[in-house]
Amino acid sequence: MSGLATGAGPPGPLGRAGPVVTGVGVLSAAGRGLTALTAAAVHGKAAFGPVTRFDVTGRRTTRAALLPDGLPDALPDALPADTARPDGPGIALPARTVPAAGAVLDAIGQACRQAGLTAAEGAALPVLLALHSDESTRATADAVAAGVRADWGAPGVTRVYTGACVAAATAVADAAVLVATGRHERVLVAAVHLVGPGVFAVFDAGRALARDGELRPFSTGRSGTLLGDAAAAVMVEAAPAADRRGATALARLAGWGRAGDAHHVCRPEPEGTGVARAVEAALARAGLAPAEIGYVNANGTGSTLSDRAEARALRRVFGPHTDRLPVSSSKSVHGHALEASALLELAVTIGALASGLLPVNAGWLGPDPDVGLDLVLDGPRAARPAYALSLNSAFGGANTALLLASG
Repeated sequence: MSGLATGAGPPGPLGRAGPVVTGVGVLSAAGRGLTALTAAAVHGKAAFGPVTRFDVTGRRTTRAALLPDGLPDALPDALPADTARPDGPGIALPARTVPAAGAVLDAIGQACRQAGLTAAEGAALPVLLALHSDESTRATADAVAAGVRADWGAPGVTRVYTGACVAAATAVADAAVLVATGRHERVLVAAVHLVGPGVFAVFDAGRALARDGELRPFSTGRSGTLLGDAAAAVMVEAAPAADRRGATALARLAGWGRAGDAHHVCRPEPEGTGVARAVEAALARAGLAPAEIGYVNANGTGSTLSDRAEARALRRVFGPHTDRLPVSSSKSVHGHALEASALLELAVTIGALASGLLPVNAGWLGPDPDVGLDLVLDGPRAARPAYALSLNSAFGGANTALLLASG
């Protein structure tokens, strides 16, 4: 994968000429496509069920949000089963044994078709890919590279992001900078995480998974998170370029922010200072006041400490407006997809803006006095906010905020 300098990006508001999203592709436990995911999120239809992909005997938790139709092949049928690796002639990659690649190539195909990508436009298309870092990372990246070359004419995978639960949001921010500064007309961002036995065992052993098998963000009685499958892709494009070719802007990336607090390797900073600074940076880049934000898709993992810190961060940034700011965590429906979470949740937020319905904060048992947020409960809330935030945090104190304007 080649290097790709992005810099800090423009410091001031981008206006309506900033980056837009012209294509979205999704595979999730709710099904295939953004429509299925949005419907599940806005109606609070949680997709958790028994884990059948691997043995969970002896685990404290045995539930996750898995793809309903199982794992796809890694590459389209038109490609040979073994595709030459780009890093060495004569080295065969058994591409069809890499299901994560198959899932993300499906999502990429959805996004590229919706964006109306042509072969000529694909020939210079940077592809930023967020993946879990393990022994299969290189094989997945190589299989995806082979797929985007065959299907869309793209040179391959430009950069791989493995920065835990903010990996995909970091990639989106980099894509936005590349587009906003004129270095590329469009950038494809993709991410995938499929629940596997190793990560599941680590989270279970660390007592991070919900004991009762339900993910209950910000609720009293919450006991942890639940993992979920996800593959997602978005096409980030310069608004003038999208206009020239008649592509529909599904949403505009009005701002983005990244901040680290380095408080602890896995515990959040109790006051949410890193989250707050990421949100403030996104607002500053967009040139918006806090009161102009109409919805927050929160990180909301269902962890007692993390949810409390995030609630404090929102209160810190939004002040009195917090009482009128609708908040929910779509993880309560589709689970925590780790490196793919931010892109899946950005897709949910785009779907919510388009539908005029805000996602439900599912799994609710009752109020936590340490939270005090205007949570979307019981059913979808009709609203058409001009601006919405999607927030993510990761181990090590990394925090991201992606700020969307309706298309």
